Amino acid sequence: MAMVCLSDFEAYAKKYLPKIAWDFFAAGADDCSTRDENILAYKRIHFRPRMLRDVSMMDIRTKILGTEISFPVGIAPTGFHQLAWPDGEKSTARAAKAMNTCYIASTYSTCTLEEISAAAPGGLRWFQLYVHRNREVSKNLVQRAEASGFQALVLTADLPYTGRRRDDIRNGFRLPPHMKLKNLEGAFEVCRMSLLDASVTWNDIYWLRSLTQLPIIIKGILTKEDAKLAVRHGVQGIIVSNHGGRQLDGGLATIDALVEIVEAVQGRVEVYLDGGIRKGSDVLKALALGAKCVFIGRPALWGLAYKGEEGLQDVLRILQDEFRLSMALAGCASVSEIGPHLVQFSKL
Repeated sequence: MAMVCLSDFEAYAKKYLPKIAWDFFAAGADDCSTRDENILAYKRIHFRPRMLRDVSMMDIRTKILGTEISFPVGIAPTGFHQLAWPDGEKSTARAAKAMNTCYIASTYSTCTLEEISAAAPGGLRWFQLYVHRNREVSKNLVQRAEASGFQALVLTADLPYTGRRRDDIRNGFRLPPHMKLKNLEGAFEVCRMSLLDASVTWNDIYWLRSLTQLPIIIKGILTKEDAKLAVRHGVQGIIVSNHGGRQLDGGLATIDALVEIVEAVQGRVEVYLDGGIRKGSDVLKALALGAKCVFIGRPALWGLAYKGEEGLQDVLRILQDEFRLSMALAGCASVSEIGPHLVQFSKL
């Protein structure tokens, strides 16, 4: 079977992954309305392409926090990569390095921070943090990430409690006995997420700042009010995210939340987005509306399920090729030429 687009990898993963693993990766909260809306929202945005522009030479590179990446797509933090491929997050890190882009490793990785770092020395890696009630556990993770060469800290803000994902409840989801949350061994019972700290507030950004010199990015922002608070508390970036529709069902699609957040921060911090990216043209729409870079979650897991590191590189390469073509057809020769003039929303 020729793998031509990201939905081909999705079909492969659904067919060949164990049902319990597929259901875990695919799950949204409750009715999955927000999960599905993340994708559908892109269909309401249309291009206003410009013609007779010289697009014979294309430059699709960009920079995030000052580091150049080959194109504006990175890998979002997702847990339990060994459910998709035996080498887990080590393969993810190697694929990201090979494609010269950013990989955000999850607190809930099935490889240690040190293993991820050693798998792809010199790669661009950020570390995603959940704050646990035992603050020493979180403090230790932040310090290990910095010592292992991770270049930024991504605080997930939208998970004081875990959303209700019905298929996981039906399946009684647990990690297989041979897999471990390697960064948290001994910290708490695997998959018993109730030890997350639901008392975390904006003031805890100051606590994180006291632990590390790394830039802090906050993930899970969906409103201009919280975007302004993020800027006020000194973060370096915002990831517009609804956790892939896995938390509060009925929330905004991330692409619909993006515009007000970009307007609210007024260029004071970089704004990124995850959720619903399935085509290179989706990447172009997100950049036109103000995102500096987007991150893919589930499609990265589908790539791993297909052929590990090689499969994930295939997914990224397809997105890269589609993005380059969409840019050219819209009349943009470089990322700097992308702007809001390129798109319009459907009239309802």
